[in-house]
Amino acid sequence: MTLKDNPVKKKIVLVSSGQPALNPRLVKEADTLAENGYDVTVLYAYWNEWGTIIDKNLLPSKKWQAIRVGGDPVGKRLVYFFSRLITWIAALLTRKMGISYFSEFAISRNSYFLIRAAKSYQADLYIGHNLGALPAVVKAAKKYNKPCGFDAEDLHRYESSSNDKDYKVALKAGIENKYIPHVSYLTASSQQITQAYDRLFPGKTPVTLLNVFPAGAIREPVKPNTTGPVKLFWFSQVIGNSRGIEDVVKALHMLADKNFELHLLGYHSGQTTAFIDELNNGIAKIFYHEPVMPGALAEFAAEFDIGLAMEPGFSINNDFALSNKIFTYMQAGLAIVASDTTAQSALLSKYPAIGALYRKGDVGTLAALLSVFNKDRSKLLACREASLALATNTLNWENESKKFLTLITQTLDKTER
Repeated sequence: MTLKDNPVKKKIVLVSSGQPALNPRLVKEADTLAENGYDVTVLYAYWNEWGTIIDKNLLPSKKWQAIRVGGDPVGKRLVYFFSRLITWIAALLTRKMGISYFSEFAISRNSYFLIRAAKSYQADLYIGHNLGALPAVVKAAKKYNKPCGFDAEDLHRYESSSNDKDYKVALKAGIENKYIPHVSYLTASSQQITQAYDRLFPGKTPVTLLNVFPAGAIREPVKPNTTGPVKLFWFSQVIGNSRGIEDVVKALHMLADKNFELHLLGYHSGQTTAFIDELNNGIAKIFYHEPVMPGALAEFAAEFDIGLAMEPGFSINNDFALSNKIFTYMQAGLAIVASDTTAQSALLSKYPAIGALYRKGDVGTLAALLSVFNKDRSKLLACREASLALATNTLNWENESKKFLTLITQTLDKTER
């Protein structure tokens, strides 16, 4: 049953320590809930300026209410200052006294204000996105004796390191261990992350919700590229070092073939582009693109041929993650060239027609794969068509959202019994 069949709207509050423009999973969930008759409020916090610019274009069209808390460096500077001060003091105290103390306020700049805001909204269900929002939804749910859920887009404790003695690992593990036992449901973004949380929290039975997107964003068939340059595409919120970009630049150097273009999309500083350009030394054709509206990303990506998912596997999380990047490529009808992380290997082993894997850091194999796609344009077209078909028919939000709505209905029904 959805709320379309229910005259009384259930209120659901989603909480994120980031911005909607930077969190597609949050937006998809909020959209789906609103479209199915729920009264949806999103509490979020400032992260950066270009995300704010995108939010200004994104949010007015939504059927849900979005409220920013915790200040920002332009409009609410004093609140923003205090949010940073609280986090700084809390981080200092956790380092001195141990993670059992003040960890809720050390985990994210805006955690204190998210907790206050969430507890001020009485709702039927609270859903957290990002670890900084987890304490807020658990505390709000406890205040009103209501259920809460948490979406683990990452294996959070191992985002930056796999060393359990690392301060950030210990801090995040402390938050997870303290609050996840109190959530009513848990979702994760890949089968590998789901299995990891299942081992960490037996009995929680996490559900996998892939980072997929609505089908049909690209309605035209894939356009064959028979003779033009093979256009490689990579995107992220930020273009930075140690993201696999170095591998593809080195591979293009090995090929010394002018029939390739490398297109990088994301926020980039002069320092970053200088590093990449110095590494490139003018050999490969590299183009930089500013971030685009989330709804326009698939259409933009469809202008290219191959999507690069070059995760280096530097942490357990990075090895287990299936980012929205790889599913955006499918949605746009791109062939996939991916590093052999555990999660990406499993995906391409299950769906080999969409592209190819290379061993992490193996520039020679990467160069060979790119060369094959350049020389065999029928193979390139076949992979692109298979990728688009997979996104259209199977790996899409229309299918994943059914699991999400079932989970929401079951969670709410339990509280009414």
